[in-house]
Amino acid sequence: MWNEFPEQIDIPLANWVNRLVSWLLVTFGDVFDAISTATLWILLRVESAFTAIPWPVMLVLVAVAGALSTRSKLTTVMLVALMVMVGAFGYWHLAMLTLSIIVTSVVISVAIGLPLGILAARSDRAETIMRPLLDGAQTMPSFVYLVPALMFFGLGKVPAVMATVIYAMPPMIRLTSLGIRTVTEGAIEAAEAYGATPRQILFDVQLPLALPTIMAGVNQTTMMALAMVVIASMIGTTTVGSEVLMAIQRIDPGRGAEAGLTIVALAIVIDRITQGFAKRYERSIS
Repeated sequence: MWNEFPEQIDIPLANWVNRLVSWLLVTFGDVFDAISTATLWILLRVESAFTAIPWPVMLVLVAVAGALSTRSKLTTVMLVALMVMVGAFGYWHLAMLTLSIIVTSVVISVAIGLPLGILAARSDRAETIMRPLLDGAQTMPSFVYLVPALMFFGLGKVPAVMATVIYAMPPMIRLTSLGIRTVTEGAIEAAEAYGATPRQILFDVQLPLALPTIMAGVNQTTMMALAMVVIASMIGTTTVGSEVLMAIQRIDPGRGAEAGLTIVALAIVIDRITQGFAKRYERSIS
């Protein structure tokens, strides 16, 4: 008797979600079309920029960025060598397409996540409301985001960007809020003593002092966007992740290893450069 849970106790969440999605599609169809058009416009231009850069120029750009951010010759050589490895695997073009989706997703995530993080830092009530939503966004299996993204935006690059934004944005909000909240009271009181307005305190004191933590949020958002590449390839994007998916389908471990190492190389290059700039800025204000 007690081995089976009673059927009378039923929460029809699936039906509620399906009805909500259907209502959103009917009511806000034009809004989703406008978001899709704007996102595709941004993505295509970023993609054109990355694919138009000759590979030697990209290697020089990586070398310059690596040298400026890390001030380490060994690290700079390693970053350039990783990009050469990507080209040697034959995945240079796919790597540029991958970077275009990551950059677009990160830009949208920062554009939405930064103001939400500021709101969460300045309002305990807003943070209380956001916290369970962020917990849910970070713990929900990433495959789940593909379903509503497909329904609202169809197949292709736009739903991939949208699913990536939802998955990658929570660290941006959390770390922006954390960075602003950890600015010392002394710094704020000193600004108030000089007659600074709340707006001036935010933009001239809190955000500059919180920038290293905010940069850590950008770094985490970028890494999570990169981690979403393989999953996003399931809905029709052409990236390095689609090569991993094909390697699984065709049981081709060599192809999977090359594609996997390409993703790892991109992650290391992005991580070292962004962290290097963040650490340099942190040292400059300390």
